[in-house]
Amino acid sequence: MTALFVAKENRTITDFNEIQKYMTIQGVILTRWEAKAPLNENSTQEEILEAYSHELKPFMQKNGFVDADVVNIHPGLGEEALKAIREKFMKEHIHTEDEIRFFVDGEGKFWFNFGEGDVYGLTCTRGDFISVPNNVTHWFDPAPNYFVKAIRIFSNKEGWTPHYTNSGVDSRFNP
Repeated sequence: MTALFVAKENRTITDFNEIQKYMTIQGVILTRWEAKAPLNENSTQEEILEAYSHELKPFMQKNGFVDADVVNIHPGLGEEALKAIREKFMKEHIHTEDEIRFFVDGEGKFWFNFGEGDVYGLTCTRGDFISVPNNVTHWFDPAPNYFVKAIRIFSNKEGWTPHYTNSGVDSRFNP
C-alpha cells in the first residue's frame, strides 16, 4: 500500500489522494498506471514496457524522454549485491534530470528532504508512478523486502547519475 510518512508530524498517511496533495505541493508527481496486458514474475523487459506502452510512450513524447528500461531488484541477486545496491541508493542526492519511476511490482521508499526538517518517506508500490524533479534532494530504500521491479525513464542515455549532498540528513532516517 502506498504510504507517506511525514517526519515533522510523526504520522503516516495512507489515503492516496491526500498523499498526492502533499507531494504535489513539493513538485513531485505521483499518480497510478495500469497494465494493458497481464504480467507475471517472469515477464521480460520488453513485455513489461509493451504492457505499459499506452502510458509510457505518450508520457515520454510529451516530456522529451528518450529511453526506458526495467530495473529488477530481488533477493535472488544475493546478499552482497543487495547490500551494494542499497548503499548506493541510500545516500542523499540530487539529479540534474528528473527521476522517473513506475512500480511494476514490489515496493520501495523514496525519502525526500525538502529542507528545514521537512522530511517525507514515500512508500511506493505496484501501480505507482512517480516523477521527482531535478535538484530535489532525496534517497531511496529498497529494504526490507528487496523486491522492486520498476520502469525507469530517462532524458539521456547515461541514465541515473547521483550527485551526493553529504548533508547527513539521510543517516537520521536510515535504519
